[in-house]
Amino acid sequence: MKALVYQGPGRKEWVEKPRPDIQKPTDVIVRVTKTTICGTDLHILKGDVPAVTPGRTLGHEGVGIVEDVGEAVANFRPGDAVLISCVTSCGRCANCKRQLYAHCADGGWILGHRIDGTQAEYVRIPHGDNSLYPIPEGVDEEALVMLSDIMPTGMEIGVQAGRVKPGDTIAIVGAGPVGMSVLLTAQFYAPERIIMIDMDSARLELARQFGATDVIRVGDGDAVASVMALTGGQGVDVAIEAVGIPATFDICQKIVSAGGNIANVGVHGKPVQLHIEELWIKNINIAMGLVCTNTTPMLLKTLRSGRVDPGKLVTHRFKLDEILQAYDVFANAAREKAMKVILSA
Repeated sequence: MKALVYQGPGRKEWVEKPRPDIQKPTDVIVRVTKTTICGTDLHILKGDVPAVTPGRTLGHEGVGIVEDVGEAVANFRPGDAVLISCVTSCGRCANCKRQLYAHCADGGWILGHRIDGTQAEYVRIPHGDNSLYPIPEGVDEEALVMLSDIMPTGMEIGVQAGRVKPGDTIAIVGAGPVGMSVLLTAQFYAPERIIMIDMDSARLELARQFGATDVIRVGDGDAVASVMALTGGQGVDVAIEAVGIPATFDICQKIVSAGGNIANVGVHGKPVQLHIEELWIKNINIAMGLVCTNTTPMLLKTLRSGRVDPGKLVTHRFKLDEILQAYDVFANAAREKAMKVILSA
C-alpha cells in the first residue's frame, strides 16, 4: 500500500509500505476512503513532537470501510463504514472509566504519533470497538472527517474547558480549522458575543459567515485594545487560544476579564510566559489539554440532525496520491485560502 511517511524534521515521502495486519484480537483494519491533514501534522514536521520517529505514517483522522477484524471485536464486521477517532481507547483502564480517553493506558493519541496513522490506503485501529463509530446513513463523509478530531477538540478543549455559557462574550484567537470548530460548537451554548481574531481577512470573513459577531484583524491595530474597546474595558468572559504560539496565548492573558476563563487549544512547540503577576488577582481559570473525544457521539447526533455542518470547513479536495500537493496547500493556507483539505482514495 501507499502511505505518507515522516522522515525527520522537514521531510516527508509518499512511499510503498506493507499493508497492516491484525496484531491483537481487538484490532480492526480499515481501508481509508477519506482523510485529511491536521495542524498537528505540521507541528510534527517542524520537529515539535519528538515522539514521532522517522518511518512513521502520519495522520489521525478519517473515515473508511472495515476490511478485517480481530477475533475479540464485537461491534464491527468487514464492509462496515466507520468514522475513525483520533484517540484510541481500551474502554477498561482507570482513565477510560473517567472518559479521559486521551490518557488511555493502552491508547490515547497514538495514530500518526506512536503507531502508523491514517494518511495511507489502510490503517490498523487498536481497540476497534471503542475507537471507531458506525457512519450514520445519509451523512456527508467529508463532514464526518471533521468529527475525527477538530470538532471534538474545539468542543471539549475550547468550549467546555472554557466554560462557555449563555450570554457570555467570548474571543477566539486564531481562525484556523480548530478555531472555526470552536466557533461552530460555541453556538450550542448561546453566547451573546463571539469575537474572532486573526491575521487573515479571508478567514475572518468566513468566521462572520459561520456566526462570529465581531472580527478583529491582527495588523490593523492593537488587537488587545480593540477587544477592550468592544467590551467597554471589561475584557471577555472566555478567551480561547487556537494557534499554539506565545503571541496568541499572550493576547488571551491580556483580554480575559475578572472571573473569566482562558482555554488553550493550540499545540505549543515553545514555552510561553505566564503573567501570573497580573493574573493572580483576577480570579481566572486556565485550562488546556488533549481531546478525549467523549463528545463524538453527541456531535454525530448534531450532524445527523443538521444542527451543525462542519463540512463547510472543507475548501480543497485531492486524491490520496496527491497528498504532497495537499500538504503544500495546507501549509500555505493564507496564500491558498485553505481551511481543511479532504483526501479521497
